Amino acid sequence: MTRPMTTDTQRPSGPGSGLGESVPRPDGRLKVSGEFAYSSDLWLEGMLWGATLRSPHPSAWIRSVDVGPALAMPGVFAVLTHEDVPGERFYGLEHRDQPVLAIDQVRYQGEPVAIVAADHPETARRAAAAIVVDYEVRPSVVDPRRAAFDPSCPAVHPGGNLVRHQPVRVGSTFEAEVVVTGEYEVGMQDQAFLGPESGLAVPAEDGGVDLFVATQWLHVDQGQVALCLGLPTERVRLTLAGVGGAFGAREDLSMQVHASMLALRTGRPVKMVYGREESFFGHVHRHPARMRYEHGATADGRLVYVRAEILLDGGAYCSSTPAVVGNAASLGVGPYEVDNVRIDAYGVYTNNPPCGAMRGFGAVQACYAYESQMDRLAAACGLSPVEIRVRNSVSQGSRLATGQLIDSPAPLAEMLAELAAMPLPAEPPPAGPDGAGADGAGPDLRLLPGGVAQATRGEGVRRGVGYGVGIKNICFSEGFDDYSTARVRVELAGDEPHVLVHTAAAEVGQGLVTVQAQIARTELGIERVTVAPADTAVGSAGSSSASRQSYVTGGAVRAACVAVRERLGALRAAHPGLSLPEVLERSGPVEETREFRHRPTFPMDPVTGQGNSHTQLALCVHRAVVDVDVDLGLVRVVELAAVQDVGKILNPLALEGQIHGGSAQGLGLALMEEIQVREGRVLNPSFTDYLIPTILDMPPMRLSILENPDPHAPYGLRGAGEPPTLSSTPAVAAAVRAATGLDLPRVPIRPEDIALVPASRT
Repeated sequence: MTRPMTTDTQRPSGPGSGLGESVPRPDGRLKVSGEFAYSSDLWLEGMLWGATLRSPHPSAWIRSVDVGPALAMPGVFAVLTHEDVPGERFYGLEHRDQPVLAIDQVRYQGEPVAIVAADHPETARRAAAAIVVDYEVRPSVVDPRRAAFDPSCPAVHPGGNLVRHQPVRVGSTFEAEVVVTGEYEVGMQDQAFLGPESGLAVPAEDGGVDLFVATQWLHVDQGQVALCLGLPTERVRLTLAGVGGAFGAREDLSMQVHASMLALRTGRPVKMVYGREESFFGHVHRHPARMRYEHGATADGRLVYVRAEILLDGGAYCSSTPAVVGNAASLGVGPYEVDNVRIDAYGVYTNNPPCGAMRGFGAVQACYAYESQMDRLAAACGLSPVEIRVRNSVSQGSRLATGQLIDSPAPLAEMLAELAAMPLPAEPPPAGPDGAGADGAGPDLRLLPGGVAQATRGEGVRRGVGYGVGIKNICFSEGFDDYSTARVRVELAGDEPHVLVHTAAAEVGQGLVTVQAQIARTELGIERVTVAPADTAVGSAGSSSASRQSYVTGGAVRAACVAVRERLGALRAAHPGLSLPEVLERSGPVEETREFRHRPTFPMDPVTGQGNSHTQLALCVHRAVVDVDVDLGLVRVVELAAVQDVGKILNPLALEGQIHGGSAQGLGLALMEEIQVREGRVLNPSFTDYLIPTILDMPPMRLSILENPDPHAPYGLRGAGEPPTLSSTPAVAAAVRAATGLDLPRVPIRPEDIALVPASRT
């Protein structure tokens, strides 16, 4: 069996290997060379293959399920339906509303109905296809506005279609000299990780199961799987397998319960691997949003009030919709000072694909709307996009619309000034009448919208510059018991001290394994460090989401290291003159386990939205430069520049990678990424038709990374992975607006949004 990699980072190269250094990733070379073992590479002799039968309908009653044709096929070992679920038949992150396998109805296209185990993956797929399901198709609820506000709309769930309504109310003045309004829409974005859902379930001698799986949250998976299997938690053991990207989609269960059910039924290991199309149906997506905003300001551009309605389509099941609504509401005016706010944020059920966590988590949708509004306000007040933001920017001592005090550095005005002062890229050479440059030479097609496809030779190409600002909460909010656990052990390995760090924190590509080792070296002064594979044999580390792991797991590793260091200090004091290896040889290993919690947060008031709901806030600002062929609707992003305050840089190279990656996903949302859903059906479940930015789409980036420590956080750090995703989308959209003169109230911006417009374009 291919085991998850033990990330031994002994003898790292370079001038240093502690915090603040660009320590190489232990998995980097393996991933580049193709040697890294992902969850889809797992293998055990004699294992079976699992497959899932999914509903072709967004909404239907299930009249009957005939598994006989599948069971009759040679090589098939088990075919299971909801009747075979041994424990709780429902699961869910916040509410247990999602059936393990559909019971009497399906609520979205792709909902699992039955599962199969066979001796070959093709046999399993053919057997799943042979199952006969009698559906009675029902009308689908696909309009989130109707689901939220029309009393005659059918209920997707017995309790109705409203998942959460979160108002924010402060102040009473809603009149101003300058008023701008806008309606905005954000499409359904997919996390588009390259490694599809996969894992291996192995039946154990104690009647339990060992599950090796790519996930973001081992312990929440463990709890849900144990409930559904009807087993004590300790008999469901999870180990993190190699993760090929996550971005929120692996917070919810996918194949975990199904593979475990099949393994326990057959008594053999069962592996499940989704294909690319199934992956689009097998995980949640970013909530599409419809938003109405009204901003009022003084004539010189000072905000007086903001009204907003934010409507988030949660799809068929709850997932993390309540928390996404909370983020959208609490951060709905952005990092701006305004005394009068009326926000209503809604999350609703529909028969569209389920939506949940994705990088930015509710703040992305709101950011696109409030930043578009700030540009409108700038134009109405005769100010530049930078100046309108500087005049209204928060700083340390400001309060959010929820009343929460910003009690750590928030130098937004300085960040905007630094961004604006960065040099702009060189202007493209003007095109001649035949498309040639002014010197008669043809233009470099790689530098034009459409690239080497030669869609244009420079005619009709206009340049635009746009800005975006985003504010993102870090760690879990609204009273969630957010903590992480770390076990640190120092022992002799040969004749040298060695550190073993053990947490359940999921390495999903963000470089967390490297940071844990850096913390151990910094705190203990021991160079040889191994980070053990993450599993449930140690206490929970929470989810690798909300930009929280460096904060909470970093804090836990640090606390455990400090405890070990104190014990070692006492031992050395008791044995003066002995070296550390000699002390360890005499005393044996020294081990400590510690939990780390950030300061408490509190739920938002259900009527006013007031409350200290977040533990930390992070800022990022972007400038985008684009070239747009206004005749063909093609866009090339020429450059992205970003300024971000991270509190403390733990690993410079890894941090830059996070900002680049977040910016790429924001660019994708601005220009190309959207799951096309019509009447509840997904039209483009493939990377042929669901487009993501490639290396040719990502421009050069200018970065300025600031360090203004947060006194409440370990090392003063500030979570950094999500903020770039917020501000990059509105910056790119603003630049396209600047180039075209069009409103463009929706992302992603499609070519027809630019090209198929009246000739009166300004």
